[in-house]
Amino acid sequence: MATGKRKAAANPLTARKGPSQFTVIALVVVVAFAALVGAGVYWKSSGGGVAVPANATAQGVTVGNEAAPKTLDVYLDFQCPICKQFEAQAGQTLDQLVSSGQAKIVYHPIAILDRASSTRYSTRAGAAAGCAAEAGVFPQFEKELYDNQPAEGGAGLPDEQLVALGQKAGAGGDFARCVDDQRYAPWVAQITQQALRDGVSGTPTVKVDGTQVDATPQAVAQAVAAG
Repeated sequence: MATGKRKAAANPLTARKGPSQFTVIALVVVVAFAALVGAGVYWKSSGGGVAVPANATAQGVTVGNEAAPKTLDVYLDFQCPICKQFEAQAGQTLDQLVSSGQAKIVYHPIAILDRASSTRYSTRAGAAAGCAAEAGVFPQFEKELYDNQPAEGGAGLPDEQLVALGQKAGAGGDFARCVDDQRYAPWVAQITQQALRDGVSGTPTVKVDGTQVDATPQAVAQAVAAG
């Protein structure tokens, strides 16, 4: 996710101040996807299918009542600074929509910023989020990842810290081994590829019942209330 400080070689974007910055598409997924494929980052299924975490689906992690009348799709990259800002400003609204039963949220962790990390942090963090879903602590772990988000362009958090954050969120069992093995990295790649096919062009991208809305708490709440 490009920020106002990124020196992009092409398609530079102008940073904006205030909530309206969430409408800025800071990175074109098509370009990032091509770069990642060219670098050989994506894992391919060997024919046996991609392993999906428990408490998740092939395309994300659902939070809330499956029978809720509205569905919010949130596409995020855990290395994306604007995703962190969206969580900070809209997180309470999202929690209220879920707790009230008005909507369920499907989180789609995608990896379009691996090239901005020397250790493919976007993929590693997304895979760890899959481990957290399996451990039943995805919502708590998502917040921990944003609270401890590393700067773009570096190595990102080491696996040991991802494990520690998951354990802080309440993960037990084989969570540590799951993170160390990057067990759900192919799952993240699969979600990323499907997001591209679905026309997702940057993060955060938010859809309400399949229709994209501005990534602001006001726009999300209005779209849910619109019936």
